[in-house]
Amino acid sequence: MTDDKRIIRRQRTLKSGLIMLPNGTSTLSCVIRNVTVAGAQIELPAAAGVPAEFKLVDIQANRSYNAKVVWRKGNRWGLSFSDDPEEIED
Repeated sequence: MTDDKRIIRRQRTLKSGLIMLPNGTSTLSCVIRNVTVAGAQIELPAAAGVPAEFKLVDIQANRSYNAKVVWRKGNRWGLSFSDDPEEIED
């Protein structure tokens, strides 16, 4: 039996990501471990100063998501997305 409460099965990935802080001028690198249209799991080397809501950028997919932290376990965080992703223009 599993305690996984997700409705949508997440696709495992190992992508480079960025956390854009609300001020829009600061970013932090992260690894996107898995992702769906509803949320993601990320891994951060250090989490000091990261707010509960931020914009997550999937560098390889050229998309950004408005994300909210729903859980933290060590350096891994579970996120939910509040709306559809935005395409990033090159």
